[in-house]
Amino acid sequence: MRSLYLSLLFLIFSFNAYSQSIILKGTVKDTGGLPVPFASVYEKSTTRGTSANSEGEYQLKLSPGKHTLIFKAIGFSQESRDLDLGAAQTLDIVLNPAVYELNDVVVNAFADDPAYEVIKNAIRTRKRHLTEPDKYTADVYIKGLQKLLSAPKKFLGRNIDDIGKQMGLDSNRKGILYLSESESKISFMQPDKLREEMISSKVSGSNRAFSFNRASDIRINFYENQLDLEGLSNRPFISPIADNALFYYKYRLIGTSIENGEMVNKIELIPRRAADPVFRGLIYILEDSWRIHSADLYVTKEANINFVDTLNIRQEFIPVNSKVWMPSSIRYDFTGGVLGFRFSGYYIALFKNYDLEASLKKKDFIEVLKITREVNKKDTAYWKQVRPIPLTNEEQIDYVKKEELAAKRESKVYLDSIDKVNNKLKPFRLLVGSGYTPRNRFKKEYYRFGSLINSVFYNTVEGFGLNYQASYSKQIDSLTNKFLNLTGKVRYGLSSEKLYGSFFGTIPLESSRIGFNIGTDVLDLNNNVTISQLGNSINSLFYERNLLKLYESKFLNFSFSKPFGSVQTSFTASWANRRSLQNTSDYTMRDLKRRVFTSNNPLRPASDLPMFPENQAFKVGVRATYAFSNDYATYPAGKFFRPSKYPQLGINYTKGISGIFGSDVDYDLISFDLTKSDIKLGLLGKSSFWIGAGKFLNAKSLYFTDYKHFKGNKTLSYTPVANNFLYLDYYNFSTSDQYFDAHFEHNFSGFMTNKVPLLRKLKLSEIAGFNYLSTPSLNNYSEVYFGLQFMNLRALYGMSYADGKKVDKGFRIAINF
Repeated sequence: MRSLYLSLLFLIFSFNAYSQSIILKGTVKDTGGLPVPFASVYEKSTTRGTSANSEGEYQLKLSPGKHTLIFKAIGFSQESRDLDLGAAQTLDIVLNPAVYELNDVVVNAFADDPAYEVIKNAIRTRKRHLTEPDKYTADVYIKGLQKLLSAPKKFLGRNIDDIGKQMGLDSNRKGILYLSESESKISFMQPDKLREEMISSKVSGSNRAFSFNRASDIRINFYENQLDLEGLSNRPFISPIADNALFYYKYRLIGTSIENGEMVNKIELIPRRAADPVFRGLIYILEDSWRIHSADLYVTKEANINFVDTLNIRQEFIPVNSKVWMPSSIRYDFTGGVLGFRFSGYYIALFKNYDLEASLKKKDFIEVLKITREVNKKDTAYWKQVRPIPLTNEEQIDYVKKEELAAKRESKVYLDSIDKVNNKLKPFRLLVGSGYTPRNRFKKEYYRFGSLINSVFYNTVEGFGLNYQASYSKQIDSLTNKFLNLTGKVRYGLSSEKLYGSFFGTIPLESSRIGFNIGTDVLDLNNNVTISQLGNSINSLFYERNLLKLYESKFLNFSFSKPFGSVQTSFTASWANRRSLQNTSDYTMRDLKRRVFTSNNPLRPASDLPMFPENQAFKVGVRATYAFSNDYATYPAGKFFRPSKYPQLGINYTKGISGIFGSDVDYDLISFDLTKSDIKLGLLGKSSFWIGAGKFLNAKSLYFTDYKHFKGNKTLSYTPVANNFLYLDYYNFSTSDQYFDAHFEHNFSGFMTNKVPLLRKLKLSEIAGFNYLSTPSLNNYSEVYFGLQFMNLRALYGMSYADGKKVDKGFRIAINF
């Protein structure tokens, strides 16, 4: 009874509090009668407020009584209104353009513009403002919108009109692609601790999706020397008040004005070099305290940004107390185009209810992000009450229309109709295209049959053959995106006249995964799968180079992976019957006089002797990785530990056990690897490295397939991974003893090519790297290389050395998906 009484009391109190709220609404326009988009509206001497929408409309909930409201926008003079509210009220505001005067200032050709003195003071006090306050909490509302402005009728053979209808676009393929709102609570502690808990999330067109909006992503701090615009630029941008800003910017004082008794300096930013990663626009600096009052900055294609043509960043600050100013709003506007598609959009974040005395401890920041399953369960009534920025008519219509489309898309009738069209068998695609992919979307079941052309191969062991596979997957949990995956494969060689078959799959559990693989197959002697089936076929048929060396295996494999806190672990157990194979075909389309096929024994290329006797092997293995980080993010799909600033350590142990299931092997291999990618070095780009070392503690009985193999390469093309070599032989330097290998690569992110006008527009990145390997049979092997990268395509030139002598050189190209 007591709990019921308390619940009723709370309900009555909440209702009474809501009933006492008064809604003030209106529009904010300029003197010409045009709306002022996203103008700020807040109560004086507080951090409570809102923003107008893109059409200048605002609404704000206030308690009855007297209030002083501030209306402001960058480029306009601030307006204030004293109100005594007793009932709902409409208040329209007209903002006048801000007048900035150059009083008593003399500018001549032989003196610096007065702006430089202001900027120098701002640079001098930058660190102080960067480190204030020590800690805080705040509430954040974020709204994001992306619109398609134009699109081609067809793209890659697909009808965009049909796709547009499913996405809610109009008949001209225009409309809102993404509309979302979210509320979060953020906590911050110096120097860089940030925690975010999403309170609510709403995505137009889906009742299940979670907003992409993140307060941690939209935050930007111009008191930092450099600002990373992740995804938009390969290089960090220089802040207008960075320690070295005078090297990158020129400044011009537009004028000064008085706001709330303080002088505001309006300063124009002028890049010294157009291609540098710098901002353009206006920054407003307060006199005496030299803190940022607001900023209206933008970057363009000249700065080599990706995906968008122009990005505009507007940020406004408000005083939280007499000493600390904090952002009240941050807004990103963008336009762009790619491959015939034109788009635009914005993201806006409103910050309120700052608490600079919040009780925070370091342990509070172990969980850096929290998004629960209940976040997107808030209904329309809830959002009508809490939404600080009114929806425009277009946005209201989009929510309603997309909600109807979402309900339709989830119905069995609709999904079956879509599947009926998609599931029609198209022989051409099955033969030479992408294959056949029927599905049952309502049951969340998906099938894939590979194309025949991609399954055909040639090698000297099997001759021409077919390596065909089909797969089935079923989504077990849409929220956690877990799938049951099963795949079957058959392989047949016309020359060897042997048929193989295997079946493998993965089964997701609550926080772990089971994998299995059973059957027979022809496998690469190097278990790194260093050369592709297609690459070997081309080299064999056209260049008389049978690079791939194979063996036959009958196997049963089992794997289990599970995280234990921030440590990722996996366990494997396998049994196999391994048998050497020999060449059965010497067919080639180009018979080169100076070249002949080698045997299938890589250590004796001129001899047809078997690589090893038929044997059985039972092995178990354990791997654990640790990233030296206990920070994690909680999503509806589970807990995920974040990468740290430290390298990731991996430890492996493999044991070959004799006597079990007829096993002939007896050995122990322990190895370690240390790796780190995306090591940011500012304007100089970013680096990555991989270091590995291992030793066979016991090598009583093992065969070549049990050796430690390395990711070699002897072809023009290669797959860029952290520990690959560019010129190393695939098999000759595998070891059953000890080894050490190291790999380092640096991406200069256009540091040099951006200085060359003709190359600048290509957005090329310079690549340089070094690879090293040491084994008992290969004492000191090294590779150096350099080249260029365009998006996912890279072209390199390098050289390799063994004991100081050059052994190979040449070009390498790669496409990394």
